[in-house]
Formats: sequence, C-alpha cells, structure tokens
Amino acid sequence: MLEQLIPVFITLLVVIDPVGIAPIFAALTRGGTVHYRRRMAIKGVMLATAMLLFFVFTGDALLRYLGISLPAFKIAGGALLFLLAIDMVFARHSGLRSTTVKEQEEAQYKDDISVFPLAFPLLAGPGALTTVLLTMSNTRHDPALFAGLLGVLFAVLLLTLISLLAAHRLTKLLGETGAKVIDRLLGLILTALAMQFVVDGIRASFFQESGVM
Repeated sequence: MLEQLIPVFITLLVVIDPVGIAPIFAALTRGGTVHYRRRMAIKGVMLATAMLLFFVFTGDALLRYLGISLPAFKIAGGALLFLLAIDMVFARHSGLRSTTVKEQEEAQYKDDISVFPLAFPLLAGPGALTTVLLTMSNTRHDPALFAGLLGVLFAVLLLTLISLLAAHRLTKLLGETGAKVIDRLLGLILTALAMQFVVDGIRASFFQESGVM
C-alpha cells in the first residue's frame, strides 16, 4: 500500500505547494498582526480541508451524475495538471494555482482573506480538487487504502498550515529566487505525474471500448 500512497503524497504536495504559497500568503497579510496571520492561516486551511473532503466523498457520485467516465476524467485532469506544471516550470501565473493581479488587489481591501483567495483558489484550487477526485475514486472498496489516502491528504494540509504560520520567516529564509527554484523543480515532477494520468486514462478508455474491462 505504501507504493500507492507515496505518489499521491508527492502529487498533492506539488499541487498544493506549501512552500510556493507561503510568499503569496505573506504578501496578502503584510501589515497584519501575528494573531491576524495565524487566524487567517488556520481558517483558510480548515475551509480548504472542508472543500477537499466534500470532493472526496461526493466525487464518484458527481461523475456518475454528469455521465463522465473515470478514464475521461483522468485524461482531462491530467491535461489540467500538465498546464499547472507548465505554469510552475516557467513561473507563469494563469489563475490555476495563483491569484490574478485584480484578485490580489481585491484581497488587499478585505479583512478576511481566508475564503478568497486563500482557501480558493490558492489551496483548494482546480488542480487540488482534480487530484483528490482522481486519487480517491474507486478506493472505497479498500477501506485501508481509503484511510491511508485520507491520512496523506491531512498530512499535506498540516504541512501547508505549518508553512503558512511560518510564511514570513520562510519568505525571508528562501527569498523569491529560492521559492521559484523549488517551484520549478516541483513543476517538473508534476509534469511527469500529469502525463501518467493521461496515459492511464487513455489505456483504460481503450480497454473499455475493446470490451476488455
């Protein structure tokens, strides 16, 4: 089971990207008190956790209701994660995992940034929600694996909370250049993982059409 959990841990760690979000959080909460930054970090992570758990427990039903097969979703999800990986490698901001300039300006005038833009789209953005749906689908027949995947999700979110609580120190330690280097390395890993989702989706779709599955 460990060999199944490690890739999921790496994927979620790359997609949510606690180190990459820390400088953004530090910028959004600049000028706030320590208590304010702590409250925003805890509330934002809790809301993101609730959103991700909603997709964990309703993802399969949602796909069935919309008439979307899991192989099709894997292909679409892999393509989405690939675009996210490209953004990370080339340090671009498309809105998949970051906020736009207008969104950042809007957040500056809000006292509470925990819902927007912290919980969504920074933490529980399209990439994270897609990853949760892909990894949790069809695992309820194996309670041990399902529990392990939930544990992995909570572990990544805990690391994210720690990163946000230490965001200002982490930003000073790494600097913008250091954070971008880590982002690019993680983006390269995510590129390979995204392509694997696409390959698995195409293979599963081909077998289904051939009547093998």
